[in-house]
Amino acid sequence: MKDQVLDRIFNKPSFPNKFERLELDDSFCILDTSEQVQRFAHQPEEVIKGKDIRRGFPEFIGLEDILRAILYGKQELFELQEIKRDCKQQSHIYIDIYIIGEQHERFENRLIVLIEDVTDKIILKQKLAQQANEANLLSSALISCESYMDGVITSMADAFLVTNNLGTIIKVNNAAQKLFAFTEKELLNQSISLIIEDKVVIKAIYQHFSLKQSFQNLEVVCKTKTREKRLVAFSCSVIPKRIEGLEDIVYIGRDITARQHREQRTSTQYAITRIISESQSVKQVIPQILQAICQNLGWDLGELWTPSQYIGTSVKRHSVNVVLRCVEIWSSRVVSVREFKAITWQTTYTPGVGLPGEVWIGRSPLWIQDITQNGDKARSQPAAEAGLHAAFGFPIVDDNEILGVMVFFSRDIQPKDTELLKMMGSIGSQIAHFIKRKQVEVALRESEQRYRDLFENTNDLIQAVNAYGRFLYVNRAWRETLGYSEAEIMNMNIFDIITPEFKQYCWQKFYRVLSGEKLEQLTAEFITKTGEKIFLEGNINGKFVEGHPVATHGIFRNVTQRLVTEKALRHQQEETERLLLNISPAAISKPLREQRVSITEDVADVTILFADIIGFSEIATSMNAIQLVNLLNPIFLAFDRLTEQHSLEKIKTVGDAYMVVGGLPKCPNHAQSVAQMALDMQTAIALFNAENNQNFNIRIGIHSGSAVAGIVGLKKFTDDLWGDTRNIARCMESQGIASKIQVTEYTYKRLCNQFLFEKRGEIEVKDKGKMTTYFLIGNRA
Repeated sequence: MKDQVLDRIFNKPSFPNKFERLELDDSFCILDTSEQVQRFAHQPEEVIKGKDIRRGFPEFIGLEDILRAILYGKQELFELQEIKRDCKQQSHIYIDIYIIGEQHERFENRLIVLIEDVTDKIILKQKLAQQANEANLLSSALISCESYMDGVITSMADAFLVTNNLGTIIKVNNAAQKLFAFTEKELLNQSISLIIEDKVVIKAIYQHFSLKQSFQNLEVVCKTKTREKRLVAFSCSVIPKRIEGLEDIVYIGRDITARQHREQRTSTQYAITRIISESQSVKQVIPQILQAICQNLGWDLGELWTPSQYIGTSVKRHSVNVVLRCVEIWSSRVVSVREFKAITWQTTYTPGVGLPGEVWIGRSPLWIQDITQNGDKARSQPAAEAGLHAAFGFPIVDDNEILGVMVFFSRDIQPKDTELLKMMGSIGSQIAHFIKRKQVEVALRESEQRYRDLFENTNDLIQAVNAYGRFLYVNRAWRETLGYSEAEIMNMNIFDIITPEFKQYCWQKFYRVLSGEKLEQLTAEFITKTGEKIFLEGNINGKFVEGHPVATHGIFRNVTQRLVTEKALRHQQEETERLLLNISPAAISKPLREQRVSITEDVADVTILFADIIGFSEIATSMNAIQLVNLLNPIFLAFDRLTEQHSLEKIKTVGDAYMVVGGLPKCPNHAQSVAQMALDMQTAIALFNAENNQNFNIRIGIHSGSAVAGIVGLKKFTDDLWGDTRNIARCMESQGIASKIQVTEYTYKRLCNQFLFEKRGEIEVKDKGKMTTYFLIGNRA
């Protein structure tokens, strides 16, 4: 068997055999070597007797089990072929290694390693293979050249077009037809401007080719048959012909729209992340986000829609009683959208209506390929006139709380981009998280600021006095109002600065508080550093340690001007009543005294409005009576004009309160008229604030029902109404919220088809228990 193995090794049909030999023991250590064996080793210096064969020939590493099988006769032969070695004398040498065993009964078994130099054979083999490959390639190329080129053009993934020197298309492939959505018939003999609308680009291309130059990757915006925009990278070259000037131009175009979209999405995501990380407030971040999305995606207009004044008030998932308004717009300079923006500012949507409403109700991004064909009654026509077509919107939502909706428009008709919508959904959540985080940060800062600056920054006068009347602390407002320095206050007793007329009264109140009694509001007259007397009104309470009084704390407000104003108003009212009695005693006073006419009348159906100006009391303390009347007069004149405009009757004004009734005389739409006047009153207050640099708010309450009206003569009712309707309307105002119009459920049912409402819920009404009320928001679109 061994002879057969050796015959197989030494008698192979090949080049003349060149063998070197190694003998190994059972530990794979070298026992003997041939003379030239080292030149085939990876580490020649390691191929000496006694060394492990694996140090010089690393190919033996991992073959230990095979070597033992050969050593003990379990396997005859193992071959390693075409092993490459780097050589200094020549570039490479190649060897084959054969391993056989030699067993002895009397001596230890040995491994015989035969190494054959096969370099010449391998080099020849490689050359022959290379020549054969070259011959085959050349043969195939020559045989199939013409059919191959036709097949390439027909089936190539890139669009292929050929035009003559005048720009007329004379050849297209399937990819071009698919890319531009035209048939071959529709493209042939048509100008290249059919798909490339930019005439400047076309002119530049043909001027370039007049110099017989080619160019690569010219990115051109093209239009499909359906007017969709495609970004195509063209490589163009000239096909020379025998006749000068009749050259054709070859266009090979690759649709890189998807790549462009990916790059745009990446840059958009990066821009939004950067803006959010650098912005300090919600009002700062929203305009930047709208601009970044438009500019990075190549869209033309962005909007923010919310149910609140700006954004930040969350709405629960199932809340549909909201009205969406546009609170922010950004538009590119390349579009003329002035009229569209003007209409947008005036438009409102309810959930499920229009693109903002559909996104709001669905809580997910939405795409519209052409808004002009969508059926949005409010804005389809204005969008068409502004040249806007494609649109998408996405919610700013965090879990089940939605804060707003962002909507974007493009001048192009664009197919739905699912990946973009997915990214916009993620951006919406990112914006919502930012808003939530800022809300928390603001709340924390406000809480810290509130406790830190509560005393120093309040307009109220705050003081702490020990049980002996000595000052322990006064805030900034106290010092500024009375004019004493901190050093003076620390050496002063509170009773030193109370006028003699109030000193006894204040002593009694002071010791009653120290005895643990809780007191209602008190008013006292103090003396300032300049000697001026001022009235302070407020509350004091005692501080006790282990049951013993140690101090009193007081919070006061300077009411000097208010008291002066109230006195002036009372005097003015008395003068007015005296004047009325002097000029018409027979017409009014005498008939009422003698009861010669009916002075009351039951009215079955009226609507009563009460309005109260918030902030009036604070303003009243800072001006005299004439200034106050001059300030209020424009407001009430505006209200009087609205009363006349809506055919309503003003009942009276008391201080800063205003009372109006609808249905006297009878009319069927008095509830609608009163509701419209309430909305107009809010507008009138806003205009007054803007023109006079004031910050008044108005609180309005409305209720409908029966009432008793005081009547003088036959037509003109006097100055009041009586009954539950009046009382409930008054409660709607007094228990309302600043800048809100609160109505009862009865009035809501009469108006809900013409006006928009927001349900407030149940409130406790004196003598009536719980009543469901609503806030009047505006007219239905």
